[in-house]
Amino acid sequence: MSEVVFQPLVAAPFLIALAVAAAVLLALAVWRRLAGWAVRALALGFLLVALCNPLLQDEARKPLTDIVILVVDDSASQGLSDRPFQTAQAVESIKAKVKGLPNTELRVVHVTDGKDNAGTLAMTALAQAVAAEPQARLAGAILVTDGQVHDLQATPSLPAPLQVLLTGHKADWDRRLQITNAPAFAIMGEKTVLKFRIDDQGAAPPASTVDVTIALDADAPSTFSVPVGQDLELPIQLPHAGINVLQLSVPPVAGELTDRNNAAVVQINGVRDRLRVLLVSGEPNPGERVWRNLLKSDPQVDLVHFTILRPPEKQDGVPVSELSLIAFPTKELFVDKIKDFDLIIFDRYAMRGILPLSYLQNVVDYVNEGGTVLVAAGPEFGTVDSLWRSPLAQILPVEPTSRMIEEGFRPEVTDLGRRHPVTEGLEALAPKGGWGRWFRLVEVNQIAGQALMSGPEGKPLLVLNRVGKGRVAVLASDQSWLWGKGFEGGGPQLELLRRLGHWMLKQPELEEENLSASVTGQAMTITRRTVLDASPPPVTVTLPDGTVETVPLEQKSPGDFETLWPAPQLGLYRLQQGDLARVVAVGPSAPKEFEETIATGDKLAPVVTPTQGGVMRLEGGIPDIRLVNEGRPAAGRGWIGITPRGAYEAGEISVAPILPAWLWLMLAALSAVAAWLVEGRRR
Repeated sequence: MSEVVFQPLVAAPFLIALAVAAAVLLALAVWRRLAGWAVRALALGFLLVALCNPLLQDEARKPLTDIVILVVDDSASQGLSDRPFQTAQAVESIKAKVKGLPNTELRVVHVTDGKDNAGTLAMTALAQAVAAEPQARLAGAILVTDGQVHDLQATPSLPAPLQVLLTGHKADWDRRLQITNAPAFAIMGEKTVLKFRIDDQGAAPPASTVDVTIALDADAPSTFSVPVGQDLELPIQLPHAGINVLQLSVPPVAGELTDRNNAAVVQINGVRDRLRVLLVSGEPNPGERVWRNLLKSDPQVDLVHFTILRPPEKQDGVPVSELSLIAFPTKELFVDKIKDFDLIIFDRYAMRGILPLSYLQNVVDYVNEGGTVLVAAGPEFGTVDSLWRSPLAQILPVEPTSRMIEEGFRPEVTDLGRRHPVTEGLEALAPKGGWGRWFRLVEVNQIAGQALMSGPEGKPLLVLNRVGKGRVAVLASDQSWLWGKGFEGGGPQLELLRRLGHWMLKQPELEEENLSASVTGQAMTITRRTVLDASPPPVTVTLPDGTVETVPLEQKSPGDFETLWPAPQLGLYRLQQGDLARVVAVGPSAPKEFEETIATGDKLAPVVTPTQGGVMRLEGGIPDIRLVNEGRPAAGRGWIGITPRGAYEAGEISVAPILPAWLWLMLAALSAVAAWLVEGRRR
């Protein structure tokens, strides 16, 4: 390619001054009508051009191809209906049509689901592809998608048209259930509100109501009829502490695009408002302070503590009017308010006529209905005043033999205790040389429940039992305080009592037969805890798409089995092993790709319009590809356009004067002589 360039022989200011002076002289000559002014102007022009030194530059250029970027959306929502076929057909057609264009090549980029449920990141992929190519060669970009793009903020600046080819059909429709507001925490036993709605999107058939199924954890679901297209409130009451999994779903309907967004899962952490504990100490003793300190150290515990300092049989001659002791409100606590307590502890309590038998029967009824009782026994448990000789014997897992073993012994964890969550791993917390000794044990015979710890001669020391809906525990010694004092190195007193209290309060992590799962990313850790000797069978896992897999477990410690299983899909998983069942969500129950499934160009229109591109549906046919000039509309009926860029690669450059310098001077001289001759004739 040839072009004229200038390399002035003098400085630019001198050239400008010379040109101005020449213009002034010529203007004066014209004004005075001097003869030959035109020839004089020609002479001055030749002189100025010669000083500008015009050169002819010849550049060898190698044309470069124009580049068209094709971004193909292969995300999960593109797998619905016949969209895969539409996409494949469009890609092959575009490849063929671009191949037929002169001096044009195609770059194809495929986009799948973004990590961590990020959705379709088509604009990010387009930006990366644009950044990898020279801007001067970019003739256009084509995006084959359903229009559900989740990273519009990453749209690059394009020097050429952006075209969108939509898959799907105008007649598509889908039903979607979405949670609009859900609490992360809720107080157990109190009502909280979950908000949700059900929408029909696209060309849906008319429907005023729909059945929604609601289930909590692995419980049997309930079905209700609710309106479509309205915000709804669901009052719920969490039954237990820890994670509660609430599932909502609507049945699939023939004709809708997918049922993957027909369900939603909410995980709500159940917390106790305040733990109400009643501690009744039969008499002052060193272990009393242990219980009090343990319970008072927890700000979530409301403790009501009574110590019987003056039993009825005590006769010391002090008039009642002069006593400052608070009367024991037996009727209020054991009749009116008994159901308000989460745990009742009898610490070395003896039957001395303070609590009528009918009140203790109320305690039995309280346990059968879901309450919990802990008996910390001392010497009184083996006497005629023992709680065993009251209605409480109906729920106690041991019976006393009236024998007291008063000798030094080290508590031991039984074989069952090594598998039970209350005492599992306690032996590892022993100081150097082993646990410190205790010096008193009430001999009891186990008649029910589970013995987790033992004393001399293998006698039961700690026995737990389930009664009705409630729980009962008996600690057959009042010497645990020695561990807290560090006697002979002490022992895990607070940890033992803490676990015991949590088991009695039915904390899920302290259940002896428990199936649980935790999720990190898409890795699911399945944990099975059991006190049985036999290894549990594999866990049956039902995937979100309905397929079933069997997952074996590996033993990590006695009674503790675990496996790390990569979940292949996002969504809701159901775990089943015998009578135990759990529901766990990997990511959202409806991934972002299935939140909105109707193919639409509404989201992409704002980024397409400024580039002069267009949005077209493939169901109307695959458009032709035309070449259009820059700045002109690049989309029309049945066609889309790309802009040729005309980019090239510069080669060898040669430069030569247009005329020799002497010739410019000769032309200027001849013009000056001609002007003189013309002026002479006029005279």
